[in-house]
Parts: sequence; C-alpha cells; structure tokens
Amino acid sequence: MAADAAVAAGAWWLAFQLRFDVVPIWANTLFWATLPWIVVLTVGVYVVNGLYTRWWRYVSLRDVRLLLRASVIALVVVALYANLFPPVAATPPRGVLAIWFLLLLLGTVGVRAVARTILEGRGTLFPRGREVLVVGAGDAGSVIVREMLANRSLRMTPIRLCDDDPRKQGMRLHGVKVDGTTHDLAAILKASPPDEVVIAMPGADGTARQRVVDACRRAGVPVKTLPGLYDLLDGDPTLLRRLREVQVEDILGRQPVNLDLASMGGYLAGQSVLVTGAGGSIGSELVRQISRLSPAQLTLVDHAEDNLFHIDQWLREHDIAHVRSCVADVKDVDRMRKIIADVQPDVIFHAAAYKHVPLMESNPFSALRNNVLATRALAELAADAGVERFVLVSTDKAVISETAMGASKALCEYVVEAEAQERRGTRFMAVRFGNVLGSSGSVIPTFRRQILDGGPVTVTDPEMTRFFMTIPEAVQLIVQAGGVGQSGDVFVLDMGDPVRIMDLAQDMIRLMGREPGKDIEIKVIGRRPGEVLHERLFADDESVERTHHDKLMRARRGRIDAVWLAGRLDEIEETLQRGADDDALELFFDTAKAPVREGIAGPRVTD
Repeated sequence: MAADAAVAAGAWWLAFQLRFDVVPIWANTLFWATLPWIVVLTVGVYVVNGLYTRWWRYVSLRDVRLLLRASVIALVVVALYANLFPPVAATPPRGVLAIWFLLLLLGTVGVRAVARTILEGRGTLFPRGREVLVVGAGDAGSVIVREMLANRSLRMTPIRLCDDDPRKQGMRLHGVKVDGTTHDLAAILKASPPDEVVIAMPGADGTARQRVVDACRRAGVPVKTLPGLYDLLDGDPTLLRRLREVQVEDILGRQPVNLDLASMGGYLAGQSVLVTGAGGSIGSELVRQISRLSPAQLTLVDHAEDNLFHIDQWLREHDIAHVRSCVADVKDVDRMRKIIADVQPDVIFHAAAYKHVPLMESNPFSALRNNVLATRALAELAADAGVERFVLVSTDKAVISETAMGASKALCEYVVEAEAQERRGTRFMAVRFGNVLGSSGSVIPTFRRQILDGGPVTVTDPEMTRFFMTIPEAVQLIVQAGGVGQSGDVFVLDMGDPVRIMDLAQDMIRLMGREPGKDIEIKVIGRRPGEVLHERLFADDESVERTHHDKLMRARRGRIDAVWLAGRLDEIEETLQRGADDDALELFFDTAKAPVREGIAGPRVTD
C-alpha cells in the first residue's frame, strides 16, 4: 500500500509538471489540495479490487490486467470526486488526469516487476500462454517444468512448484521455486491463482490428489494430472502429452500397489503365453503388460470378435511380434485342445469368465457352464499338454458362494486346488481381487454415463461398500502370482479400506463439474439380485498368510478333497446332459457352499 501510495502521489505531481511548462499558482494550489485525496482514493480502489491479496513474488500478466482495471476505476473515481467535491475553485484539467492515469499504471506495474525480479531472481512478467502451478517436485515434476520452459509452442509457463517434502522447500527446479505444500494450496490459489494446476505425482495416493482437487475446485482453477506410474510405461517420452482431467480413480484414498513388473515377470521372457478372455478389461491389459516382457509367442483367445480385434490392433500398432489371435469359446473343448496343441503354451492366464452378478443370477446355467465346467476342461487340457503354469483370474465374489456368480468362481478356485493335487507337472494357482476400476460394466463407467446423460445417478444402497483396485494393479498381481506362486496357492491383494459407493458417486459428480443433489440427482434404487451390502476378501475358514510383498497375501485353508470334487462335477455334467436342470443347479450350489476339506482352518493371520 505504501508503494502504491507513493506511486500515486508521484504520478500526480509529475502529471502537473508535464501538463504545464511552468505550473501556475492556481494549479499548484490545486495539486496540494487534492494530493491527499488522490492517494486515499487510489489505494482504496486497489483494496476493493483485491490487489493486496496477491503476492508480488508471483506477479504476472493476470495481475497487470487487474491493475489496468483498478487504475481505470481509480481514474473515474478521482474525476468524479474532483468535479463533484472540488476542494478549491478549480478542477484538474483533463490532460492532467490522462497523464496521471498513464503514469499510475506504468508506476504500479513497474514496482511489481522490480519486486518480482529482486525476490525471484528470474522469471518473466509476461509468461507464454497459460500460467501453471505444478504440484510435485520429483522426477515427473522436473520433466514437466523442463518441457514447458523448453517448448514455446506449448504456451505454458510454470510459475511455481508445490511439494510436501520439507527438504525441497526453497529449492529450484530449472529456475522455478518450490514454495509451499499441498496443505497450503488453498491459500496459494486464493492469493495468486494460476490459469491451471498440474498434478505431477504419478506415485501419490488418492488422499493427496483429493486434497489438491478440492482446493482447485473451491478456487475455480482447472486441474489436470499425470496418470499413474503404470500408465506411463508405453514409451512416450513427452509427459505433457499424457496430461488429462482428474478422474475418480486418481482420488480414491487407497495407497496404490506398485510391483516391479520387470523382475517379477521375468519368467515369461522367451516363453509361449496364452491368455483367455484376452479382449476383456483384465485380459487386454494383461496382454499389454505381457507383451513388454519379451515372450516368444503370445496367443490371444476370446469369443468376442470386436474386443479381440481392438487388442490385436494395439499389438500390431506397437510392433509386437509373434502374436496369434484366436476367435474361440473356452467352452469348446475340441477347439481349445487344437489351439493348445498348435501353440504349445508354457503359461496360461485364464481370464475368460462371466462376471456380472445380477445377470448371472438370472442365468445361473451360463455361470455354471462358462465359468466352472470350462475352467475344469481347460485346466485338464493344460495338464495333459504339459503347461508349466496355469493362473486363474478369480474374484472376491468367490468368498460369498450364495450367488450364482460367487458359487461359480468359488468352484473355479476349487478346481485349481484339486488339479494342483492331482497333476504335479503343472503349477496351478489363482488370483483373487476386488472390483476393478473402469472395467466393462463396473460402477464407474455406469456413473459416468449417467452423469453425462444428466442423471439420475443410481445407487443400490446408501451404505453399500466395495473394495477397488485399478486394472494395472490387478494385472501386476496376476503376473506376480504366476512367478512366485506354488501349485495350489490362492493369492489376494491387500486392498485397504472399502469405499462407500455413495461417496464415490458424489465425488464423480463433482469431478465432472456438477453438484450432487443440485445438478445431478442421486437415486437409491435398492439392491439387485445377488448383491451384498459389504464384500469380503477372505472366507471364515481361511487363514491369511503374509508373503514377501506387504500388500500381497496368500489365503490358506484345508485341502480340497479332489476325488469328491471330481465326482461332484461329473455328476453335475451328467445331470445337465439328461436335462435335469433344477437338480444340476442344486448340486452346483451345494458343492460351492459345502466343499469337503481336510483340516478346516480358522480365520487368523500368520507371518
């Protein structure tokens, strides 16, 4: 305020000197009579326009525009005051007012530019294009800042960095200062809002991202983010091309699990690998990650031609060699036997399955045939062909075997355990995880479509919770299980705390620029057939065993009676063949709910 007051007074004096060659007595009297009011009115207008809530250290073209507006208002106020309430008989000449306005604007901008130059040491008052505040001063933040400064065509200028690491405070990355943390972001955005905020923290958890998004939403500042670490492994060296809008997957509070794919997936190098369900959400990502591990042959199997076409095209566009795509149904035993004989796989990842709970509740025979009987047949084909490893993609639904979907996946796990006992030449293992974000038919694409349609967003129960993980995390777990698992193992990922679906819906509505209850209605429609309020990752008869990775666990339980299970599955198939569907379903659910085991384990955690 003192600096602006001095500039206003100096500009008023110089305006009289420039207007008159020799200042007459009446003008000199006018100058002294109006000087205090000129200073008070100018500073008052600047206060009202918020000029003193902005830091000179980060003054920019945005501030110059604000100064221009405030100076115009000050000119109008001074002119009105001088004409309506003249302190002496004379009023200031129009030339004096015009010169004073130009000098005032030049002086206030100049003072701020000098202040920034002194405080920052470098930086420009007129940045190229959008002013960007970068959150994250690690490797990703460094690359982002360097690209912005080096590439003028991007029209982006980094003006500041924020990072929660106290050791980085006050340091500079490529001349841009690290000043503040994500906890300070709300105050920073209020004092000196940039044009855009970029979150450059690929490894950050959802809580930190949520804090940044909330601060930006309250300040009305657009925010973008880099995707997670695993999404950056496609060889594109320009991180700025990967910036995208923040999605709900980015702000889930759970700490993401990042495993070392290169080391844990090394067993696939030079191997023939077959993936069933290769066109699905999990299967296609599994194919992408395996393709980076240099397999000798990669075979894709899916009965959905369109899905298979898309992942096949992706592999071709990325010059992945030795790929074979087979349109085939895993229930077609003869076709699968021929494919396995032709490609001679060393490793099979079995991701083909029907997975939607309400739909399978209405079509239990499809769950039985496609999930259980097809898995049994494929496992037997794999053992007969001498496949080294067979990895079943399972789900937490297998823990609750009262539903058709849960019962079918529980039986799939039993099949893998039984085969592990009976067939010593092949390692059979299963991987169990919760809901996968963004997979086909999952809640997030459904919510996104409903929001785009204007609502309502449908939630089955306000108290319903689910475990969530990202597709890359699920794939990492599957690949790791194939490498470290022993025959008969069932692996489970520590997925943290479950997420309340109502909170998820509200977060998605806000992230898409709407307000829940105001712009988009949230409608509770009641639970659908087969849905449970809360899901579990372990059954009551399972013990939880820690592994070498703190987020990867092994479910231990009594050994399945392989002979009993084989007899039951034979009986189910025979019952189906003679058309006794009701009897087959009864056998199906009884087998899933009450398996014959040796030494049932109690619920406990062991190291």
